[in-house]
Formats: sequence, C-alpha cells, structure tokens
Amino acid sequence: MSHTAPDTSLLVNLPSAAPVQFFDLKAQQKLIRPALEQRWITILDHGRYIGGPEVDECETALADLTGAGDAVAVGSGTQALVMPLLAMGIGTGDAVFIPGFTYNATANAVLLAGAFPVIVDIDPHTFNMCPADLARKIDEVKAKGDLIARCVMPVDLYGLPADYKAIQAVADMHDLRVIADGAQAFGGKDNGDWVGNIAEITAISFYPTKTLAGYGDGGAILVRDAEFADRLRSIRWHGTGDNRKESIRVGINGRCDSIQCAVVAEKLGIFAEERARRIAAASLYNARLEGLIDHQVALDGQESAYGLYTVRVRNRDAVRAALAEAAIPSGIYYDMAIHQMPAFAHCAAAGSLPHCEKAAEESLSLPMHPYLSEAQIHKVCDTLIAAHNA
Repeated sequence: MSHTAPDTSLLVNLPSAAPVQFFDLKAQQKLIRPALEQRWITILDHGRYIGGPEVDECETALADLTGAGDAVAVGSGTQALVMPLLAMGIGTGDAVFIPGFTYNATANAVLLAGAFPVIVDIDPHTFNMCPADLARKIDEVKAKGDLIARCVMPVDLYGLPADYKAIQAVADMHDLRVIADGAQAFGGKDNGDWVGNIAEITAISFYPTKTLAGYGDGGAILVRDAEFADRLRSIRWHGTGDNRKESIRVGINGRCDSIQCAVVAEKLGIFAEERARRIAAASLYNARLEGLIDHQVALDGQESAYGLYTVRVRNRDAVRAALAEAAIPSGIYYDMAIHQMPAFAHCAAAGSLPHCEKAAEESLSLPMHPYLSEAQIHKVCDTLIAAHNA
C-alpha cells in the first residue's frame, strides 16, 4: 500500500456546488471550440470530406506519439478490430481468443470476420484477460480439433493495458498473432511503451467518450509493419488498389471522415494535460479507497489511461441508489459477461467463467474525466464509502 499523498495540484478548481459529471465533454469543447470551428471552415473550403489532409495529419500524429510504425484511421473502433482479421486472412474455421468481460463489439468483430470467438476468463484484480486461462483455452481448442487457433484479442479494459508480456508468451508458444483491443485505453502505458505500440497491432476508438475522441464514430489501427498498414488502407477502401477502382482483395467501407480526424488531431494538442489530470484524479480515488473498496489494479510498470475508474461493490444496486440520491452519476460496464448474452452463448466452452460473471455482478464505474475537482472526488468517495459500509 502506498502512503504517498496524491498530488491534486493538476485538478481543476470548481465552485463547491458544481454538479458532478460522469463524463464532461462540454468543458473540453469550450477549450478547443474556436480551433475546431476554424478547422471545419478549412474542410468546407477544400471540400475533401473523405480522405482529406486531416486524415494524414491525424495518422501521422498518432504514430509519432505512440512510436507505432504507422496508423490507419478508420470509421469506428469495431472496424479497427475487424479489418486486421481480414488482413490476416482469418475467417471461417479459425479461433480468436477474447476475454469474456468486455463490450460486445469485441465478440461481434470476430464473428463479422467469419471467425469464432473463444471466450477466456479474466484476472479478478485487473479485469483483463487471464494468461493462464488463455493457455488452457488454446489447449482445449487444439485438443478438440474443430477450429484452428489463429489469434488472441486481449482488451485493455477501462484504460488498463492487458498483461501483454504473459499473453504474448502464450501466443508465441502456439504461433498465434495478437491484436490489442485498446478502444478504452489510448494514453495507457506498459513499461514505457504506449498503447498502440505494446502489441504488434492495436485497435483504438474515437467514440466521443473515449480518452481521445471525435464527435462521432471513428477509430484507428496502429501497427508496426508498414506493409500491413498498406493492406489495411486497401481494405478500408473496399479492397481497392492505388487507383481506388479495381478491388485487389475483399474490403469494406472503413474510411474515417476528415471532420472526425480534424477533431482528434486538435484534441491531441491538449491530450498530455488531460492525461495528467486523469491520472491525478485516479490517484486521489486510489488514496481514498485503498483498503476500503476494491478497485482495478495495474501490474508493475503499467499506467492506466483511466478511460473509466472502476471499483467492486457487493451491494451494487444500493450503492448506485445512494450515489444517485447525492446527484452522483455512475455506470455499469458491463452487467453481463459476453457468454451470458444470447448472441454469444454458443461461443462459451463447457463450464462457467467465474471471474467474468463476478465482475458483471460487482463492477461499478465512477465519474472519470480531466475536469473533475478535488472536492468532487471527495464527495464521490465519501458517498461511496458510506453506502458500501451501510
């Protein structure tokens, strides 16, 4: 347990009566709105609403920040997961291993590519894919023999990178590729490496509530290999070649609009400050809740992006009601494990996924964004602790 007092100097100053927001997109927009309006005027003037210079600007900035070899902007975080599978030729008869506690887009992406999602249990402390259960599930698939193990798709849940060192070691033993679902985790790190350059391929999302977001749907794929990036650029434009007329492979409409890339490029200018504020907010949460309420725990050397701040509470309904009575919003991500959803029930192996199921019953996300004040975080923690102990 750390006894170092958290540094709250980065947190914003707000009136004591300021309402607590779960996300606060308006405060961020106020900072960058004049620049965004000028960018939109520029787009209206050049008229390249698809594939404009803003796309190149955004891709270059993402690669430069993360150290990835290249970045390919796409139309959504789900497309950012589907397209690498298509580029690898993964499809019918192939197994892709995913965690069972995640948003349904992870499973949908595998099925949309024609492959089969094999669901893996999570570590109860990190909420991320359990490497030991991954190894077991791979052995089960190989022993059964009706699927070919091809790929592992860990999820960096709530902003925390998965245990890629252990997962990659398991994948290497079985000659599997790794695609990181980093939709919630842009800004996270693992031993100094940014999400986007921890795994060989990383999918991120620009959904408005993400740590780096547009004002609509969008996403990007960050990769190490330039040739693979070129293949993805072909796939996002219906599989066409350089002339964008003749299809040389199967592709989709996976393009990201110039407007969304412009928003993301502008937000990158304040991203470092926002990231620092998220970390400061989380540090205060950690200090207040340590030893009282379980919360997501990073592995040694990891830094969460804190897309969400999530705790475990046994009496979740009562705790949420107490928070709501105090005008404090909260969220449940997610109240069902993947294998408990009707669309994916056929994907679960025999037996339960106990840690996924327990997380679905107990997890609760608290307000987390760069514009929280110290007083607001204390209010959240005071109310949470009292309700948890009631």
